[in-house]
Amino acid sequence: MPDRRSLDTGYFKPPFSAALRSYLTRGWGERPHVDVEAADVASYAARRRSRLSHCFPGERVVVPSGLSKVRVNDCDHPFRAGSDYVWATGDREPEAVLVLEPVAGGHDPVLYVRPASDRSDPDDLFHGRHGEFYVGRRRTLRETENVYGIHTRHVDRLAQALAGGPARVMRGLDPRVDTAVAQDDPYLDGELAAVLSELRAVKDSWELDQLRAAVGSTVRGFEDVVRSMGKAVRTSERWLEAAFFLRARVEGNDVGYHSIVASGARATALHWTRNDGPVVPGTLLLMDAGVETRSLYTADITRTLPVDGRYTGAQREVYELVLRAQRSSLATVRPGTTVHDFNEAAIRTLAEGLADWGILPVAARESLREDSGLHRRYTRHGIGHMLGLDVHDCSKARSAHYLGGRLAEGHVFTCEPGLYFQHDDLTVPEELRGIGVRIEDDLVVTADGYELLSHALPREPDAVEAWMAALWAGGDSIEP
Repeated sequence: MPDRRSLDTGYFKPPFSAALRSYLTRGWGERPHVDVEAADVASYAARRRSRLSHCFPGERVVVPSGLSKVRVNDCDHPFRAGSDYVWATGDREPEAVLVLEPVAGGHDPVLYVRPASDRSDPDDLFHGRHGEFYVGRRRTLRETENVYGIHTRHVDRLAQALAGGPARVMRGLDPRVDTAVAQDDPYLDGELAAVLSELRAVKDSWELDQLRAAVGSTVRGFEDVVRSMGKAVRTSERWLEAAFFLRARVEGNDVGYHSIVASGARATALHWTRNDGPVVPGTLLLMDAGVETRSLYTADITRTLPVDGRYTGAQREVYELVLRAQRSSLATVRPGTTVHDFNEAAIRTLAEGLADWGILPVAARESLREDSGLHRRYTRHGIGHMLGLDVHDCSKARSAHYLGGRLAEGHVFTCEPGLYFQHDDLTVPEELRGIGVRIEDDLVVTADGYELLSHALPREPDAVEAWMAALWAGGDSIEP
């Protein structure tokens, strides 16, 4: 009978002998130093930490980058550092933790990281999925200090530092930190998360340059999608997803979120991400996608394109109403405009259009009342959200600083009205059923209005058709 206390499972692993352990610690030359110059973001991140410090005088503040997460079995998802940590440091490595230690007059920032192996510990080279033989060389402590301008210590010293008293912690990113710092009053950590979102809301000039770069790559990604439309007709939506992803990986870090590639009636699902349906001439393709830069700032743009290059009469009618709604919202944008008015301008236009078409069973003004909202059957979502390191940026900000607040110079928002008519919705005319249209652009609020970051991507229906025709005339290959 088999021994039930011992299971011989897993793939073959040769024994890690004492002789091999000893051999791994000898015979190494001196490593050349890398990345010793300060990163462009370092001075901006220092000013951001100073702003954070002023919000919590005399308190220890802890912001982790997070840990790798298992995708399946022994394979991890690609690591993506927590946005608050990236904002405050510029660093993007796993296992790292920023600690603001209170001192007279402010805080002393200390960055705890896992540095390059000194080859004295063979486990750090050879064992586990995260050893240097597996994932490559890490920076030394000195290199990290030089790059980011922050005093740096080995992460193995973190537990001792966190044992030094109470702290506010960004929780949910690193179980080691969550366990090490007890919190009797959860409000304190929640307030830290809210303040970080509020501090991140106004972008500095370096961040705006990153977002412009993200939008530029995204525009080129949409051009790749149009060039690939014929191949998608012969395959599926996934061809277009892959075309955009190629651009995102070559020019950036990744896509900023899972791309939505929805052809035909699938466009009426707000977050269609299976992207496995057919791409059929005569239908519309709704694509919502954004490139994430290597600094982790993302764009967020949606275009609704005619698969064969020409909008039908019904498609154009819906498209033009959505476009009018977007114009209504953009016309409000300036410092001091409430976020509510920014949203309501577009919603009002959509409701009035639906009422004029006879789709709404009540007048637009009645539908717009809080105790009604019948238009939401077809509009579904708000008109915009903040954008930055996260596609839905600053989401933990308190209402007075976001949904109940006002636009300010340096705020970056999306503007994305839409209309969605289910294929089996008997409340709309038959020729509109199965049509979903969203138009989404990215903007930054300026001193006297706004800069439309995504202006290079056509929005007017005639311009969209001409743009698609020009891309097709140039061939269907994706250009670097």
